[in-house]
Amino acid sequence: MQERSSVSELADRLRQELNRYSPGGKLPSSRALVERFRVSPVTVSRALAQLAAEGLVVTRPGAGAFRAAPRTATAAAGDTSWQEVALSADGAADLVPRTVDASGVLTTLAAPPPGVIEFNGGYLHPSLQPERAMAAALSRAGRRPGAWGRPPIEGLPELREWFARGIGGAMTAADVLISAGGQTALTTALRALAPPGAPVLVESPTYPGMLAIARAAGLRPVPVPVDADGVKPPLLADAFRATGARVLVCQPLFQNPTGAVLAPDRRPEVLRIARDAGAFVVEDDFVRRLVHEDAGPLPRPLAADDPDGVVVHVGSLTKATSPSFRVSALAAHGPVLERLRAIQVVDTFFVPRPLQEAALELVGSPAWPRHLRAISTELKTRRDAMTTALRLELPAFALPHIPSGGYHLWLRLPDGTGGTAQAFGPGGEQSLTAAALRAGVAITPGRPYFSAEPPAAHIRLSFAAVAGTGEIVEGVRRLRAAWAELV
Repeated sequence: MQERSSVSELADRLRQELNRYSPGGKLPSSRALVERFRVSPVTVSRALAQLAAEGLVVTRPGAGAFRAAPRTATAAAGDTSWQEVALSADGAADLVPRTVDASGVLTTLAAPPPGVIEFNGGYLHPSLQPERAMAAALSRAGRRPGAWGRPPIEGLPELREWFARGIGGAMTAADVLISAGGQTALTTALRALAPPGAPVLVESPTYPGMLAIARAAGLRPVPVPVDADGVKPPLLADAFRATGARVLVCQPLFQNPTGAVLAPDRRPEVLRIARDAGAFVVEDDFVRRLVHEDAGPLPRPLAADDPDGVVVHVGSLTKATSPSFRVSALAAHGPVLERLRAIQVVDTFFVPRPLQEAALELVGSPAWPRHLRAISTELKTRRDAMTTALRLELPAFALPHIPSGGYHLWLRLPDGTGGTAQAFGPGGEQSLTAAALRAGVAITPGRPYFSAEPPAAHIRLSFAAVAGTGEIVEGVRRLRAAWAELV
């Protein structure tokens, strides 16, 4: 974080000084900038690269950096109002309108303003990411023979084998496709399994990114409620009968947002119900590697207990590494694998080979198990710090389930009373979200996690995207101040 701040600060200083030089004039050497600003050569290199990307300087290998020529005048903006008609007419004949609402996803991707504590993040804080191990893996990968060539369409055999071993059961490398992150894999799976206009069963609540995928593909998300033991089999069977759906998307392990784990007695029931309906189960196994230290043995993926090809499994390295380390696996038995492969090839060709080689280097290094142990310990510490702070500062917020994996807590807000009844009815968590941001903490409202009307107001709080337990305690204190402002 300090290095990134130094780069930004140096770029600002150099930007302010550019008027001292004529177009084409040479800037001081990198060595001179290092000595003058007392920063590292890497910081100087990155700052100059940033200015070059902005078109303010030109770098010439062996010669140095020079002020760029002034930019030409920007052309006047055209009239794009015609697009409103074209885009609206495009879906007029669709059985289900294809809407692209990325708001729920952007909430977890957008960086909050400076000084705001990030309880809405969906990835590990940089201090928890294996940055050195990833950098070393990428360096070693770049030197592998053929590393910059075209990889096999399905992915590197060794990486497919690694994912297959992690799934277990009868899964082999031949059943695995390497994909570019979990979101891409889910998109491929839904496009392969359901035609536009079809219903798709989803857990309620569920990950907003999956709802966005379904709606963008013209599918109709149909909610199936979950409790602390996962999706409810009787309601799942009813939903299949009522809708004729042929796809269920679920997260059996540390479900997002509730943190629920599908109970042992429900696992075979879910597979049986789907099999009887002639339907597929898309298993989004997104945080298996973010288990907490006190979790105990984890249940196997549903795919490991599925010899009949009901389950299409999605597993990813991204959550346990970095948002930019987008390597995942799609795994399935039977003819559906060929359809998944065909759609993935059409959409993305293949995952870049250097990234696949880097993934192999990373998971095969001694640093990988050390990293998993470290985040297992740290996530438990952060979870406990947040639950303790919430019980102390906001005892009225219901926390029905404390997960032993993942990176967030799911809270139900108190029912409104008196003048606050309207503000904190279903969906009213937007009021608290806005107040919290004013108080200096970013939280995630619960409404985008429901495909239909929510039963109550909720918020989701992440404890992985902050710097440490000190920020967690301070963030909860700010959230209490926001709540006090409203009630």
